[in-house]
Amino acid sequence: MPGGRLSQQERQQIALGLADSLPYAEIARRLDRPTSTVTREVMRNGGPTGYRADLAHHATERRAHRRKPVPSRAAEAARRPDGRDAQAVADYEETFTTVLMASGLNKMGARVLTNLFLTDSGSRTASELAQRLQVSPASISKAITFLESQSLVRRERDERRRERYVVDDELFYQATIASARANDHLVATARQGVALLGAHTPAATRLENIARFLDFISESITRSAEQAREVLRSRPSTATSHVPPAHSDQAAIRS
Repeated sequence: MPGGRLSQQERQQIALGLADSLPYAEIARRLDRPTSTVTREVMRNGGPTGYRADLAHHATERRAHRRKPVPSRAAEAARRPDGRDAQAVADYEETFTTVLMASGLNKMGARVLTNLFLTDSGSRTASELAQRLQVSPASISKAITFLESQSLVRRERDERRRERYVVDDELFYQATIASARANDHLVATARQGVALLGAHTPAATRLENIARFLDFISESITRSAEQAREVLRSRPSTATSHVPPAHSDQAAIRS
């Protein structure tokens, strides 16, 4: 972790911050640590509701004892045919996985998705994923099934008839649309409750307001996804790209 390993006292401060419902960024500021360090620490050790400072400290010590000696950075980098800094890539992979977990993915799903995102080809076979992540094929299969259900990966056959798991630009659009469709189902269910409870009761009013809110959000997500879809089909020419507005009176959507 940047700045060295967390001390037991720092972990206790993290636990106190979580108990006070402080955001990770505020906890990190009080510890003078990067936000990613706190996020990774919490997600590795039970999440925001299950984090325990003493258990986290003991778990870190056990991992340190099990860990094999790490080769020098130069030696690791030399093993990558693409010439990238292997240690820097590994650190980034861990950070990206942690962020995906914080957004709601389970750990194995986040690890698989991160690994696919960070390959230039955007695809791997089940055996390649299992070898890369050092887990069983069953764990990969379970993670892929979940990611498919969220429209985050798809399957295809390569020239050797092997099944490959793929992430591509279009899948991000499909996942966004799927999220909006999930809202649509909740809207319909809430309005069933309105009819059941009586339109003028406080409970029905609450459900109708939820339905209207989610209906608006779903429509906005779908419209924005359609407008921004072209971003996923183009190569960025600068560090920050802009999506042309669909209408002259609409602000550009930042990619």
